[in-house]
Amino acid sequence: MTTLPTAFGLAGWSGSGKTTLVRALIPALVARGLRVSTIKHAHHDFDVDRPGKDSYEHRAAGAGEVLVSSARRWALMHEHRGDREPTLDELLAKLAPCDLVLVEGFKGETHPKLEVHRPSVGKPRLAGEVPGVVAVASDEPLDGDGLPVLGLNDVAGIADFILDYTGLAAAHRAPGAPGAAGQGG
Repeated sequence: MTTLPTAFGLAGWSGSGKTTLVRALIPALVARGLRVSTIKHAHHDFDVDRPGKDSYEHRAAGAGEVLVSSARRWALMHEHRGDREPTLDELLAKLAPCDLVLVEGFKGETHPKLEVHRPSVGKPRLAGEVPGVVAVASDEPLDGDGLPVLGLNDVAGIADFILDYTGLAAAHRAPGAPGAAGQGG
């Protein structure tokens, strides 16, 4: 049986700052010694390839999977060809071993999530409507309705929250922070 990596999500409406926060959290978590991967849910018609490239032409010709490899990286493209979209757990099982997977999107899945909420976007809160919301990050003070509320720009505080929530804190607290490995806390 395969053990899935620890997943923690960020969910919010378009324009709320999810991608900006993920981009800030990755280096903050990597600096703490974590191996971090990400999964992002995209619109149904996205493509990482383009016409004229050999890999695109292979897929256009009907290949179910195309793996492109170089000395720097490799990428596997899989065409659903009428099959259902995989679940988050199925996608997590495809990743190489890591400490934490930050998941952007996948609102309907039950993994724990931080709701990224900007009142200025004019959209309703997700907590209570979306499964797994365990805290809220906002750029304005708000009532968390019983959930912790974190400052959207407090990347270190959000990283600490994720590490505490997932149980990864003991080994990966920021160097020199209270409770960090070797700090006697």
